[in-house]
Amino acid sequence: MTVLAALALAIWLYLLSAHGRFWQSGPALAPVRPETAPPAAIVVPARDEAASIEPVLRSLLAQDYPGRFRVILVDDQSTDATGLEARALADPRLAVLDGTDRPTGWSGKLWAVAQGVEEASRGGAELILLTDADIVHDRQHLATLAAKAERDRLDLVSEMVALRCEALPERALVPAFVYFFQLLYPFARVNDPLSRTAGAAGGTILIRRAALDRIGGIEAVRGALIDDVALGAAVKRGGPVWLGHSELARSVRPYPGFADIWRMVARTAYVQLRFSPLRLVFCVLGMTLTFIVPPLAALAWRGAAGWMGAAAWAGMAASYLPTLRRYRRSPLWAPFLPMIALFYTAATIGSALSHHLGRGVVWKHRAYQGAA
Repeated sequence: MTVLAALALAIWLYLLSAHGRFWQSGPALAPVRPETAPPAAIVVPARDEAASIEPVLRSLLAQDYPGRFRVILVDDQSTDATGLEARALADPRLAVLDGTDRPTGWSGKLWAVAQGVEEASRGGAELILLTDADIVHDRQHLATLAAKAERDRLDLVSEMVALRCEALPERALVPAFVYFFQLLYPFARVNDPLSRTAGAAGGTILIRRAALDRIGGIEAVRGALIDDVALGAAVKRGGPVWLGHSELARSVRPYPGFADIWRMVARTAYVQLRFSPLRLVFCVLGMTLTFIVPPLAALAWRGAAGWMGAAAWAGMAASYLPTLRRYRRSPLWAPFLPMIALFYTAATIGSALSHHLGRGVVWKHRAYQGAA
């Protein structure tokens, strides 16, 4: 146990000192108006989103953007009244497209996005905001994103929107989802043009149409199930990107039960590991050594193993505090991060089992096998 505790402590010393300050929430963009306002379009892919689509679209149509903009909703063959709810708004700045059948090799969402981007390009948009059908936006959001892109000459500006955190399962597990995302994609490294780390957060991606054209359009990432990260990586290979947190956009999608969050994690967890059993083994071992060994050593062993485990556990808990503050959660959640990590590890294993049992990735009543 002494060796394992020493390894766990070494991991946390590295994470806290040399992993892109991943734990820092970072400043959110303050509302600001751009000096120039190129024509813009907001593309919203939607499938079975009748419950949330009206407030989402109203928030987008209310954008205080000094330039010309329009909203394009692509109804991705919904089985509910998504399209009807959208058309009922009857706003001339809103175009509602009926999505066509998904071609082979495309994810459903990205095919819907591609149709929306094509419409935006025909309309002369120079900036395209890709957002989800469960995100409500402050009226200054589009202008603020455009100002950031203009000021720093960025090809892509993305934000992790504020996720819903009301029900007990959300309060217990949602902040950790953001924390683990930051651990995988430290924002400081994503924003460093000299770092190979790249990513984006799908709830808010403002991209220059010229950057999209450069990478070959949405088709360049057509089969990606972790599409936001894939798009961010494709753009960063040829131009600067920025990833941060948002206080101007929030998700209204509820995850009322632990099973709902399990399904959300399991949807892409094994995709993240590229469907590799070997990567899964290393992931489980890594999560165990990093998050489970420290409290076990601190509670079950004395001497060097005990204090090294306690030190690693304390560093882990401290690294979680900024995320808890962002979500206005009690710091008392911090020591329980090992238990939360155990839930995410189990969901990852469940994701792998579903794949190898032939169920693949299921989302919005669609199944995807072998997508990356």
